[in-house]
Amino acid sequence: MPDNRIRVLCVFGTRPDAIKMAPVVLELQRRPETFAVRVVVTGQHREQLAQVLSVFNLQPDHDLAIMQHGQTLAQITTRALTGLDADLRAPPADVCLAQGDTTTTFVAALAAFYHKVPFGHVEAGLRTRNLYDPFPEEMNRRVLGAMATWHFAPTEPSRQNLLAEAVDPATIYVTGNTSIDALKTVASRSYTFEDPALRALVESDKQLILVTAHRRENWGEPMGNIANALRTLAEEFTDCEIVVALHKNPVVRETLCPLLEGRPRLHLIEPPDYVPFVKLMQRAYLILTDSGGVQEEAPSLGVPILVLRRTTERPEGVTAGTAKLIGTELEDILREARLLLTDSAAYSEMAQTVNPYGDGGAAPLIADVLSHARKT
Repeated sequence: MPDNRIRVLCVFGTRPDAIKMAPVVLELQRRPETFAVRVVVTGQHREQLAQVLSVFNLQPDHDLAIMQHGQTLAQITTRALTGLDADLRAPPADVCLAQGDTTTTFVAALAAFYHKVPFGHVEAGLRTRNLYDPFPEEMNRRVLGAMATWHFAPTEPSRQNLLAEAVDPATIYVTGNTSIDALKTVASRSYTFEDPALRALVESDKQLILVTAHRRENWGEPMGNIANALRTLAEEFTDCEIVVALHKNPVVRETLCPLLEGRPRLHLIEPPDYVPFVKLMQRAYLILTDSGGVQEEAPSLGVPILVLRRTTERPEGVTAGTAKLIGTELEDILREARLLLTDSAAYSEMAQTVNPYGDGGAAPLIADVLSHARKT
């Protein structure tokens, strides 16, 4: 008998990609009568990707393994495009699906376009309107908007961004963000930290400040400002402990480590796996970050966020009051952090705001839309 199921090729390559695509892949796999799912990973983030796949018990059908030390954007693009070109040939796909704004996602859409395979863009419509901030993600988003068949926008403002670019309204679906689907799955799990020092921090009665910083636009002087602000906060607030989750990128470490290592109440840790990172967010009193994913996740946990960026493609959190865009100037970081650490009313106002990024039901909505896809 012919197999009339819709053949969906799901592509991802970075840790955030995997976190946000996992709920979608699992939902498609729960509908075997409708979908035949094939998962391809590029390996743009090698170790971090493997961690997330393990959390959600996902096994890729093909790993392109493109990761090389010191690779350029052009090298990532060409290696991923060559690999995905082959994957779209045999077995052929009816739908290609990827999320976000990474180079892997851009290449997945481009490869699908070359093969005339409809492309579904998860987390569509995010914009900063600054072509080089963030780089290269903003350009990736705009190009993806031109190539996608289905635009799965996380919020109404994202939908409006797409409409402003003359995207057909009938192709846009507001679903919420799949990161909340993933977060809810993991946040309910019990977990004990293996590292005794970190476990002691989490179990203490100290206020915990969680920090992540890695974006290209923050390399150099901005990263130095962030580090110096953390040093000052650690000196001023002796009832706080600051945990800095270091990024693997050596450019980030070369700035942060010399300024922060060995300082009282400052704890530099290797990038946690996804589950312990969620548990750190749950325990945190305050988060300072330049991560887009954290901007989406922390509001569901009732944790205020100070965004260490000049622009954000996630203005919904800022508008709702769950996040504040503060940039990377030393005095701005100190002023905003001091306010939340000393003013309980200001803190409560941010902590009690409803998350604007959805209720954790995005993946079923996406699967429902794709269930009506027709074979090309």
